[in-house]
Amino acid sequence: MSHPQIRKIVTFEEETLIEGYKTAATPLRMFAVAAVVTNPWAGRYVDDLQPEIQSFAPVLGQLLTDKIIEVAGGADKIEAYGKAAVVGLNGEIEHASGLIHTLHFGNFYRKALSASSYLSFTNTRGTANTPIMVPLMDKDDVGRRSHYLTLQFAIADAPRDDEVVIVLGGATSGRPHHRIGDRYQDLKNLGHDVNNPAAV
Repeated sequence: MSHPQIRKIVTFEEETLIEGYKTAATPLRMFAVAAVVTNPWAGRYVDDLQPEIQSFAPVLGQLLTDKIIEVAGGADKIEAYGKAAVVGLNGEIEHASGLIHTLHFGNFYRKALSASSYLSFTNTRGTANTPIMVPLMDKDDVGRRSHYLTLQFAIADAPRDDEVVIVLGGATSGRPHHRIGDRYQDLKNLGHDVNNPAAV
């Protein structure tokens, strides 16, 4: 089986000390790890993507999970998580989606964090230096709005037209000074059953 050709690994981190003109009681750390990978399907239409997905995704999932846990200082430090992929101009959105929307990729991160919520995501197409947006949410509670975050960064020389950037993101906490409440209160106010939001 083939393996991903990785041109570079990029790490990004930011630490917010002051938000809204007020010092954060606990600084918010957000971070991401990205692999810049040759797109095996670039420049042509391929009907069956599964051979490469099943070959590439586990390698990338394990590699990026190990690296982001190292950046965080341990799996227990990560409260919010997400993923993203940006495919170059000679690829399809389906190529970006294929490499991150598979349990062969995401389960490494989910299991390492003992997480239960789904990995929020973006999959987009762009040129080098395209903004990479990684949406984050609480790893266990999808209704915890304090942890609805978006990490943004860019890689100056990626993706090239025949590449895909594969990303995992994380955060150590929610937004500093979060005060809009969780979605559960909205459900109560609207007369919905919190445990069954579709019911009135």
